[in-house]
Amino acid sequence: MKSETRQRIASRKRRIEQQLSTAVKLNDAGPMLSAAGIRYELADRVQAIPHGGIGAIHRLVHSCGLAEQIDRRLHLLKIHAPYHESDHVLNIAYNQLCGGRVLEDIELRRNDVAFLNAIGTASIPDPTTAGDFCRRFTEDAIADLEDAINAARLTIWRRQAEEFFSQPAIIDADGALVGTDGECKEGMALAYNGLWGYHPLVVSFARTNEPLLVRNRSGNRPSAEGAAGLFDKAIALCRKAGFKDIAATGRHGLFPDHRARPLGRRQHSLHLRL
Repeated sequence: MKSETRQRIASRKRRIEQQLSTAVKLNDAGPMLSAAGIRYELADRVQAIPHGGIGAIHRLVHSCGLAEQIDRRLHLLKIHAPYHESDHVLNIAYNQLCGGRVLEDIELRRNDVAFLNAIGTASIPDPTTAGDFCRRFTEDAIADLEDAINAARLTIWRRQAEEFFSQPAIIDADGALVGTDGECKEGMALAYNGLWGYHPLVVSFARTNEPLLVRNRSGNRPSAEGAAGLFDKAIALCRKAGFKDIAATGRHGLFPDHRARPLGRRQHSLHLRL
């Protein structure tokens, strides 16, 4: 941050602190809140955006090479007219970061000139195009996207201090039953508790709560299904990052081959140090 900007912020902070301190006094004139002091104008040159942090996120994406990793590993489009795979993935992610809940909310971003200028583009894929892109994904494509994200994650981890790697890398895995109101979604099933939906498995880096790998499964699948392979991939990622001490932790149901005496399913976890 420039010294001039730092001084300006400090000056504004001092002014508001002084204003707040002098405002507390006896008042017989009436309510403090009034309609004065505000006027609306349409600026000719200045553009405002309600999600100012998106510019910082976009810079981080490019500084860690995430966009390049996505385009290098993920191949779902035969031609780019004009969008690449990274454009589609970031478009959906940015919509979520800016408060969007469904793909249709992308249309709000498409018509926000300040948003488009913040990410340096003339346009972004519309909701229909984004939906078509999502339908192109297979399990292998999802794994390719995870590999791209984790390759960029390694770049971020390498910027950490040496103390970051001196502590154990704790890999946590857990499943959760997630219900859905859809009636025809692929892969839905009835769980043991009567919930109609899915049973995703999430493998995360426990110290920072970073999700490393995610596998969506039908609601009737057991907790351990697919866990061994995801643990292996997460351990290999942490080894590549430079961690010497790695611990895998999760509900005992995730370690079906472990010889420990069965523990209470919801009260205990197993820890395997590698």
